[in-house]
Amino acid sequence: MIQTRREWLVGFVGAALLFGVLVVAIHQLFTLEAAGANDFYPRYRGAVLFWREGIDPYSPEATEAIQRDMYGRLALPEEDQVLFVYPFYVTFMLLPLVWLPVAYSWIQAIWLTTLLLVMVTAVLLTVRLVDWPMPLWLLALTMVWTVLFYNNARTIILGQFAAFIFLWLVAALLALKGGHDGWAGFFLALTTIKPQMTFLVIAALFIWALAQRRWRFIGGFALTMAVLVGLSFLLLPSWLFSFVEQVTSYPGYTFTGSPLWVITGFYWPQLGQPVERVFIVLSLVYMVWEWRRFWRPSGGGETAVTDQFLATLGVTMIVTNLILVRTATTNYIIMIIPLFMLLRMMAVRWRWGNVAVAFFYAISIFGLWTLFLTTIQGDIEHPIMYLPWPFGLLLVLLWGQYKKWWDANTTAQ
Repeated sequence: MIQTRREWLVGFVGAALLFGVLVVAIHQLFTLEAAGANDFYPRYRGAVLFWREGIDPYSPEATEAIQRDMYGRLALPEEDQVLFVYPFYVTFMLLPLVWLPVAYSWIQAIWLTTLLLVMVTAVLLTVRLVDWPMPLWLLALTMVWTVLFYNNARTIILGQFAAFIFLWLVAALLALKGGHDGWAGFFLALTTIKPQMTFLVIAALFIWALAQRRWRFIGGFALTMAVLVGLSFLLLPSWLFSFVEQVTSYPGYTFTGSPLWVITGFYWPQLGQPVERVFIVLSLVYMVWEWRRFWRPSGGGETAVTDQFLATLGVTMIVTNLILVRTATTNYIIMIIPLFMLLRMMAVRWRWGNVAVAFFYAISIFGLWTLFLTTIQGDIEHPIMYLPWPFGLLLVLLWGQYKKWWDANTTAQ
């Protein structure tokens, strides 16, 4: 017992030292000279205004304060209005940062370090989720890919909450796989701080849970949501109306729509909105058709986190990003889950599978960064960046379904 406590203490001290070193390094090398994390600051500033000054983070007063901090003036109509635009309960997770008596450069360094470690943890948990027997050298390359791959790096640099959504979603799936349904519901509920990333995934998992009678999973989700939403109404009764109002105004000042919009509104505008709507309907119809695999109350149902289960969730994640009025390339990181399922199949089934995975890592890092750097428009990523990952992954998943790469009754090996 004493030895175990000592090991835990050493591990905790080591982790704290590593975190501290990373914070100092990121502060000295990056945030001290370049205030940023633009996707984080409006939420952080809104939380500070509420917890320290009692100001509604959705109010015009809060929006004006955020704009003056970020632009040095009020935002122009055609600029990002940097609204708070998150569920109120996101302020709960920011409480530890709100009261730190340090400059924003240190707050930013702490947040970016946290996101870096969250991304690494989420990827390691994904490797475990898909049961990937990865050799040490490939695991090291996987960690490099985790930090350098375009969508992952952009998530960290911008201070995006998407990293936490990825972590919590993987944790929920792992908990389901291990039979810890209450915890699975808890983690899934946390993903609603950025609901546009997981609302269809939540619907799919609820269909599955109802079919399999996993009541603790549903109960864990409902109880967690009741606490988060209830506390939010207690502290700020008007938050839901204000949140919805900001969400509905969001597409009016953002620059790039969904991947389907990039095709029908940017590259081929002659197709226009009618064709985009047809694609949206077709995407939803196909997704719901895939969901039939979840609604099997007897014998052959999806009772575990199988390859087929992850493939169906992968289709759901892709369709989520295809149909939204506005998405972001940082939101794609949850698609690492089905991607790693496919890479694990490559590594296990091919003779030189591990080498092929390493080659994929190199090509994906070099390819997307090259595409970004050769197409960037000022400080805004080109719409083409929205296309490769979702459509490439969708094609592979469709081919896998056609070739029956996964057996619905066999858990991931």
